[in-house]
Amino acid sequence: MKPSIPKGTRDFSPTEVANRTYIINTIKTAFETFGFQPIETPSFENSETLMGKYGDEGDRLIFKILNSGDYLNKLEKKDYFFTSLLRINSIIRASYENFINYSKSYLKDNLELFNDEDKFLSDKNINSIFNTLYFDEYFIDKQTCLRRFYTIYIQSLYNKNKDLSNSLIGLLVRESIEDYFKNNLNKASSEISEKALRYDLTVPFARYVVQHQNEITFPFKRYQVQPVWRADRPQKGRFREFYQCDADVVGSQSLWQEVEFIQLYDTVFTKLGLSETTIKINNRKILSGIAEVIGAQDKLIDFTVALDKLDKIGQQKVQEEMLSKGITEEAIEKVQPLFSFNGTNSENLDALALMLAKSEEGTKGVEELRFVINTVTILGLQSANLEVDVTLARGLNYYTGAIFEVAAPKGVKMGSIGGGGRYDDLTGIFGMKDVSGVGISFGLDRIYLVLEELGLFKSVDLPKPKVLFVNFGENEALYSMKAISKLRAKGIKSELFPDAAKMKKQMNYANKREIEFVVIVGSQEIENEVYTLKNMISGEQTKCSLSELINELH
Repeated sequence: MKPSIPKGTRDFSPTEVANRTYIINTIKTAFETFGFQPIETPSFENSETLMGKYGDEGDRLIFKILNSGDYLNKLEKKDYFFTSLLRINSIIRASYENFINYSKSYLKDNLELFNDEDKFLSDKNINSIFNTLYFDEYFIDKQTCLRRFYTIYIQSLYNKNKDLSNSLIGLLVRESIEDYFKNNLNKASSEISEKALRYDLTVPFARYVVQHQNEITFPFKRYQVQPVWRADRPQKGRFREFYQCDADVVGSQSLWQEVEFIQLYDTVFTKLGLSETTIKINNRKILSGIAEVIGAQDKLIDFTVALDKLDKIGQQKVQEEMLSKGITEEAIEKVQPLFSFNGTNSENLDALALMLAKSEEGTKGVEELRFVINTVTILGLQSANLEVDVTLARGLNYYTGAIFEVAAPKGVKMGSIGGGGRYDDLTGIFGMKDVSGVGISFGLDRIYLVLEELGLFKSVDLPKPKVLFVNFGENEALYSMKAISKLRAKGIKSELFPDAAKMKKQMNYANKREIEFVVIVGSQEIENEVYTLKNMISGEQTKCSLSELINELH
């Protein structure tokens, strides 16, 4: 078998791990400087914890975990589906006659709708069709059954279809099967899979807060650096397994938190050498206000999901998607100014305030955004740019206030390298009401690719021993190991070459690993209770006792 790994996953070399650790440590240091504490949550959660929290698009990207053990065989999965099909064609005999009589009566009572007695179904035809089609208890009621029959019958007449029996049976069977599996899909899914890999760190964090609320001091500032999984289509900067580096505050509605998160972004990217990153900011209340003034309140999620794709698929495709979701052309025409906002932050906010003057929700969003922008402007940023982006939506259902997204420096083709926002009632889905939170995430994997493309990685020293003991045989190795134990106890990284190989091979190993010192132990060193220490940089060799060796290497 040719070895391979799943698409959207990667192996990391020692150098790559060292570079990733450099990024993570930079982020962690900033987190702790800003007062955040670390937590960790399991790699997988109960499916009910995750499903329904990310919108329809997010739910489709969640990796489900099959129940373990011999569960599928016990479920008799083949029989499960075949039995389902058979049930569609089974009948509760006690109600069958009543159903037929009801059907006849209903059709005859509505004969005037057809105005064509020749095309009316005779008793014989009715019996023939319903004897062929058996309806199960999954139908809501007889009225629903007949409505479907009646609708298809009218359609058949309209199409001048003479073979009513075949057309009705074919359509009804197909509709019956689709409906049955749709109604039973959730049940079947829960029987096969009860757990799922986490999609992000925010929803598990909300679950954590509710579950541990009596142990937490609010406002609670936590950070978390762990992998997440999404069944997405792999491409540059988009993986199925990747790390998120999150920081969140729960238990405070203060807009000063938004100000601090902008400063946190600025601090990290400045430390990493990524100057001129752009921190984009919007407010979900503004988007709600826009939907309100264009008369599309009931399409808010569809509106924001489509709008969020503007920089990816362009204005024309966004408009087409909005139309396909039932948003009217008139409503789309009203939001045209959003596609061409290009003034200063202050000018854009003024334009928004004017557009949303009749929306209480939208006006509040503009005021919140103005406070954050003005405050950050007064305090200043080290290297990042702050930009109001009214098309920024981040299509997640749980955002209620500020929304953040960070773009890489100009010239680097990469999706967002960070993002987040405020969620006023995320813990409410787990039974803990009125707990506001706000958080941001750093996209570790994308940040890595940006630093690599810009050549910003510093030379990273890979983990290696400070000293290598040459192995000439069992007695020499045992003598060396006694010294190595003492050195390690003092925190000195030490290693014994595992095999009694030729001197040249062991020295080549030391050179390739860039090990600074080599200790040579032969029979003479053992007899005199000394060690020969060689400096691999200068080539100098000295004999020393164990205590001298420790002092020299410490």
